Amino acid sequence: MKNPTIRVLVADDHTIVRRGLVSLLSLAEGIEVVAEAENGREAVEKSLLLEPDVVLMDVSMPLLNGLEATTQIRKKAPRVRVLILSAHDNEEYLLQVAESGASGYLLKNSSAEELFRAIRSVHEGGTVYSPSLPVAPRGEGPVAAKRLTSREREILQLVAEGNHHQRIADLLNISLRTVDTHCNNIMRKLDLHDRASLATYAIKNGIVILPK
Repeated sequence: MKNPTIRVLVADDHTIVRRGLVSLLSLAEGIEVVAEAENGREAVEKSLLLEPDVVLMDVSMPLLNGLEATTQIRKKAPRVRVLILSAHDNEEYLLQVAESGASGYLLKNSSAEELFRAIRSVHEGGTVYSPSLPVAPRGEGPVAAKRLTSREREILQLVAEGNHHQRIADLLNISLRTVDTHCNNIMRKLDLHDRASLATYAIKNGIVILPK
C-alpha cells in the first residue's frame, strides 16, 4: 500500500529561501507543498485553514516570530506538526523550541536528504534535532519572559518591530484601549519603562530575532 502524501506548509519571510525550499521539496517523493507563508501570522492562519501535516517554520519572521506562531498552531490545531528550520544554533533557542511544541529543530545548513528525513520523521510522530546542535539546557528559561502571556509576547514583538498602538490594534483586531492595557502590563511585569527598553528586551530574549 502506497504511503499517503505528506502535505507541507513552508513559512519563511525571505522569498528566495522560501521558493528554494519549495523547489527542493518538489524533488522529494511523497512530499507536497500545499501553501507558503511569509510571516508568522500568515503561517498560523493558513495552518488553521488548510491543516497541513507538517509546517516547515523559520524562526525569525515579522509580525509574529516562528516560535510564537508554533505555539499558536499547536494550541489551535494540535494535529499539525511543526519542524523549525533556522540558522540559529544556540541553547536559548533550543529551549524555546521545546516549549513551543515544535517536533524538531533543523539547521539551514542541513542537506536535502536530512530535510526530507526530518519531515517524514516528524510526520510519523518523531522528534528531530540537527546532530550539531548543543544540548538544550534543562530547567527554566528567562523568568520574566515566562510571566508574559502568549498575547503579551505577540504584542511585545509588534512594539519592538516599531508598530504603533493603533497599527497593533488593527493587526490583532482588538481595541486601542486593549493594546494600551497589554503594553502597560508588559512594562509592569518586566519593570521596563519605554519602547527602546522593550525592543532591547525582546531581542535579548528571542522574541524578536535579528537575521543572522
